[in-house]
Amino acid sequence: MNVLLVDDSDTMRIIQRRCLNKIGIEQISEASDGVIGLEIYHQQTFDLILTDWNMPNMDGLQFLIEIRKVNQSVPVVMVTTEAEKERIVAAMEAGVTDYLMKPFTPDTLREKMEKWMSITT
Repeated sequence: MNVLLVDDSDTMRIIQRRCLNKIGIEQISEASDGVIGLEIYHQQTFDLILTDWNMPNMDGLQFLIEIRKVNQSVPVVMVTTEAEKERIVAAMEAGVTDYLMKPFTPDTLREKMEKWMSITT
């Protein structure tokens, strides 16, 4: 399984990588914003994308919109502290697969992933 992490926080990417590693996922690419995330996305095939909402250069919502222009099926999970109804509706309309609220545990991540894909570890 190949996962793309898009988050401007180095610390959050480390935490997310560790969570993914704990559930047996080792193929992980990282980007510090949506612009870099799109560049990486266009170079590889990903089974899952985890993206932060608030980032410089291109936020998670715009990144999601750009991904959905070329791929409607890859699971895209918004990893965020944002729970405002308007933002959730906007992301749903843009095609977000699910939300994961910060902070989260490897078990929470696994539960979310099992909803939309088969994972084997």
